Amino acid sequence: MTRALRNPSTGERFARAATVDEVRSTGSKVVHVDGNTIVLFWHQDSIYAVDNRCPHMGFPLDKGSVRDCILTCHWHHARFDLASGGTFDPWADDVRVFPIQIRDGEVWVDVSPPSDPSGHHRQRVREGLERNLPLVIAKAVIGLLDRGEDAVEPFRIGLEFGARQREAGWGQGLTILTCMINLLPRLEAKDRPRALYQGLCAVALECAGQPPRFDLRPLPNSTTDVPTLKRWFRQFIEVRDADGAERCIVSAVRAGADHQQMADLLFAAATDHRYIDIGHVLDFTNKALEALDVAGWELAEPVLASLARGYAIADRMEESSAWRHPVDLIPIVDGAFGELPTTLQNGEPHRGTYDRSDALLEVLLGDDPQAIADALLRALKKGCAEVEVAGVVAYAAALRIAQFHTSNEFGDWDTALHTFSFANAVHQGLRRSPSPELLRGVFDAAMSVYLDRFLNVPAVRLPEPSEASTDRDPQTILAQLPALLDRQQQVNESGTAVAEYLHDGANPSQLLALLGGLLLREDRDFHTIQTVEAVFAQYELLQGTTAGTHVLVAAARYLAAHAPTVRAQGQTYLIANRLHRGERLFEGA
Repeated sequence: MTRALRNPSTGERFARAATVDEVRSTGSKVVHVDGNTIVLFWHQDSIYAVDNRCPHMGFPLDKGSVRDCILTCHWHHARFDLASGGTFDPWADDVRVFPIQIRDGEVWVDVSPPSDPSGHHRQRVREGLERNLPLVIAKAVIGLLDRGEDAVEPFRIGLEFGARQREAGWGQGLTILTCMINLLPRLEAKDRPRALYQGLCAVALECAGQPPRFDLRPLPNSTTDVPTLKRWFRQFIEVRDADGAERCIVSAVRAGADHQQMADLLFAAATDHRYIDIGHVLDFTNKALEALDVAGWELAEPVLASLARGYAIADRMEESSAWRHPVDLIPIVDGAFGELPTTLQNGEPHRGTYDRSDALLEVLLGDDPQAIADALLRALKKGCAEVEVAGVVAYAAALRIAQFHTSNEFGDWDTALHTFSFANAVHQGLRRSPSPELLRGVFDAAMSVYLDRFLNVPAVRLPEPSEASTDRDPQTILAQLPALLDRQQQVNESGTAVAEYLHDGANPSQLLALLGGLLLREDRDFHTIQTVEAVFAQYELLQGTTAGTHVLVAAARYLAAHAPTVRAQGQTYLIANRLHRGERLFEGA
């Protein structure tokens, strides 16, 4: 292999590759120069040097053919301009070309490294999003993170793309992407590129073939204050006017509203009606706010504006028979809302003294909606903070999953999940920006927990840590959990394994990383991703408690119910990872 000599003044690193006669006589010649495998082509009385590895899937380009200065790879028929390396097939990427010099009948090639590989990877993330090319996205993300780039960079690209390139606005794709960036700190390093890949591919798929969303401008030269814009926003949502609502959002951002004020504006409208769009609107709003916390609030206008349409078209549970019959829940919660101002005022002097969470939980899991509303009011009156009440309701919703019986219809898993993801979003929202309006969401979540009660008839017995077997080593349990999820419907077994592992204080970080990795090896399922991410958020607040064990049991059971999948998306990622390592995919095992 020839070593290159560097020119300090130009940065060029030319090295001898072959003689002109050698290339002319054979038409092509593969050479190894300074760690690069290069193919030299003789075509139309000129010599061209390109990387011999097809940028698509690594097939040797010397096995391809050249015609009219177009090089064609013979594996997937990717085509390249021989002179520039530019591809005519965006799924393949450009092939690297090496400048050449002819010196006394010898071919010298410049093997100096590309000037901005990270910039190229960022561009390929965008192109993968635009054309819905999972392999392109995978290779770009792996390349970026392997170079030590911040994961926020590709996340931000995907967030801005998704917010602008889908007329319907924020949806499952951006929610999955945000879930993935939230999961990242809990994952093993090897799984982090895969999480971003899954999130970005979800955005690309949801935007594919969709018309873009065109931004509305803020009100011109407006001096309108944020409280007025909040009032107008709620009025526009009330009459399902998405355009008016969107203009209020961008005007509030432009007026300087901070993240708490924007959360307050949005959450108020999201809870003006009951459990709208089975919780998706409020959950999406919470995720949009979390996305901006990561990517930067300078993207607030396009990101938050993308929520407006979902608010305007959302179903309202006042219109749902389940919320009206056989028990009309609307008068119950409306009556509770009327008491909230006085209740909060009376509870203020007693903040920090409430110790009846277990009793409240028991009522929440009962079958009397009026008693549930009364218990929530009583807890608030006795000093339970709004965020604490929300946490108990979120835990109750998680228990519906942890005790979900597999004799239910399979689709009922989603019913329990919708309640839990909504309850978690309300809880996280109150931690960000507590308000009497958002507190109404706690009552909505509690009523949904009540409606889900039949999913726990019969209720699966919780695998309490105190009852779990201590015969198995925790590392053995972790090692066996992936095998459980290789088989269908290992629901109860997976929940028990989690409880056993956490017995005697085993390291929860290893369990979280494993659950995250098991989630990522499956094909994307929106609701499963929501479940695991929300459980991780709740566990962060409950770690070391029995409730913390129960929420992780819920995550394991839900994941097991939805595994194994075909895992086709994982195959694409595996290909990208092997290519990044330089493996020769075209060769037999």
